[in-house]
Amino acid sequence: MATDIIEAPGVTRVDLRWRGLAGQVAAYLVAGGGDLAVIDCGPGSTLDALLGAMGAAGHDPASLTHLLVTHVHLDHAGAAGALLRAAPRARLYVHPRGARHLQDPSRLLTSAARIYGDQMDALWGPMLPVPAERVRVLHDGDEVRVGRRVLRALDTPGHAVHHHAYHDGELLFSGDAGGIRLDGSPYVRPPTPPPDIDVPAWRASIARMRALGAARILPTHFGGAADVAWHLDDLESRLVDWAGWSAGELAAGADLALLTKKLRARAHAEVLAAGGTDGAALAYEAAVPTEMMAAGLLRFHQVRS
Repeated sequence: MATDIIEAPGVTRVDLRWRGLAGQVAAYLVAGGGDLAVIDCGPGSTLDALLGAMGAAGHDPASLTHLLVTHVHLDHAGAAGALLRAAPRARLYVHPRGARHLQDPSRLLTSAARIYGDQMDALWGPMLPVPAERVRVLHDGDEVRVGRRVLRALDTPGHAVHHHAYHDGELLFSGDAGGIRLDGSPYVRPPTPPPDIDVPAWRASIARMRALGAARILPTHFGGAADVAWHLDDLESRLVDWAGWSAGELAAGADLALLTKKLRARAHAEVLAAGGTDGAALAYEAAVPTEMMAAGLLRFHQVRS
């Protein structure tokens, strides 16, 4: 059963219980004035959890008016096509560079299948195409009104070239640009899977989010936090550290396997140093496997060389 947490008036965080695990992937419901929005609907494999949570919160899925995705990775947008089939009034809002992948997800699915193989369906479920007439492209600075809230799209590359954060003056829905922070821990991890990792662009996105002065940050992995400046500082510090460390390892001759092994040990030790447990370190590993993070760092350095 999904767990609902009120993050702010009219804003509910839903734990989608991805892979049956608590505190891994969230979706956010924003309601008011007859409008209902979902921010990051999660993968197709957790659609039933999302629909159940909407019903438990008193919302008929057919009443959904807006679906905003921060970016088109499967854990954030995989359920979009199926959700819109259950919500005939809703429109999908997405970054210009992500729209085509939701209208035709074949490239995303082919790429993911190479990585996940026969685990693809269990992890991510189906990803259905979104009809073009239901897609609304948002450019940097464009606004979407949901009841009394006005959500402004912010181009925030670094994790993905098709990434938006959404800000309403109080809340910052940061997707993956704001990092991963599980179970309210004092540790923020940069998710660095290939192919789009760009550390300078990500740092610029972090600076932009920091300058907003938001009262609360709401990442998709996982819930809200009020220490926004500290959160973003910790994320940037670790991103810069990992980029410099991995550059040194690669210069010394490390291949992907060795880089993965060393990064796994390094990341595990970081969680423990922040006061976490071995279980917490494993939860971070489940959120984004180390091999994917190492591969993203490797690609970043290869592209820059």
